Formats: sequence, C-alpha cells, structure tokens
Amino acid sequence: MEPPGPSGRRRPDVVGVELVGGVEKRALVIVDADPSWPGIFADHENRVRIALGATARTVEHIGSTSVPGLAAKPIIDILVTVDDITAEEVHLDPLLRAGYQLRVREPGHRLVRTPALDVQVHVLEEGDPAGADHLLFRDRLRRHGGDRGLYERTKRDLVRSDWVDMNAYADAKTAVITQIKARARATP
Repeated sequence: MEPPGPSGRRRPDVVGVELVGGVEKRALVIVDADPSWPGIFADHENRVRIALGATARTVEHIGSTSVPGLAAKPIIDILVTVDDITAEEVHLDPLLRAGYQLRVREPGHRLVRTPALDVQVHVLEEGDPAGADHLLFRDRLRRHGGDRGLYERTKRDLVRSDWVDMNAYADAKTAVITQIKARARATP
C-alpha cells in the first residue's frame, strides 16, 4: 500500500519529466578533491533540516564530492528522503522558501539547486531503490580504491567531450556506474 499524503490519500505522481529552464549547456570541469566539500555539505544539511524538519527522513551527502580523494565536478549532491514525493507542499515548497530553485520534477524525483549551481538536492521517497543505489555507489567508492580510480578515469575521459548538457554526460557514465554497483552487490 502506498503511504498517504498529508490529507490521508496519496496523490498520483507526475508522469513526465519537467526540466525547469530547459536544456542547459554548461562547461564541465573535473577538479581535484577539495577538503571544503564536507563542510559545504554540512551547511546545506543544516539548511535542509531547518527547512523541512521531520519531513526530511534522511539527508545524505552523495555523488563524487562525498568520496574523500575523488576528483569531481565542484557540485555538492545531497539526497533527501521524504514520506510522500507527491506532497510537494511539505517538502518542495519549504526548500524553495529556503532559497533553492526547482530544476527537475519527474516521477519519483524532485531536484532543487542553489542559484550558484554548486549544490543540488535530490528529493526521493523513503524506500525508493534509487536512494539505496546512491548510497551503495558512494560507499563502494569510499571503500574500494580500484573502483574509485576507474570512476575518476572515466569521468576525466568523458569530460573532454562536448556534451549537449550535463544529463548527456551523466548518461555516458551509466555503464561504469552499473558495473561498480554490481561489484558492490556481489562483494561488500
């Protein structure tokens, strides 16, 4: 049974992808790991927790900037889980009031980001397998230098290409991410 929204009944989720502002071509750059990234995450974790209170079931640092020693795009990714992704008035509206801007609304996922485009907050429903996948991948890279090196080399190779937008670059990493997650599931 689906969890109920604030009114007691679950609303249907969006069915398509809304990319607010359309496709964006941005310069993609990979930089060496920056020791300030965990602190930036901590600042935004606090900002998100103040905005959402108990609505935020979890707030986790994900993505390459969450892996010590891993080169990355200098964009902090944060995973927030909530009870009901369709109850935007209890998670999306407070994040917008806290100064984040809506970028993506798609089935099961909302993404807000800072105006400076240096922090992205991914909102998923508690129990969504995508959330567990983010943590599985992050934790594998934190523990396994071989996979961390493979992922960094892949990113550095891909960033040399001219991508239509960041989503195309992200899609190009899918095969190596899938391989690393498969190893993580097979060997803890």
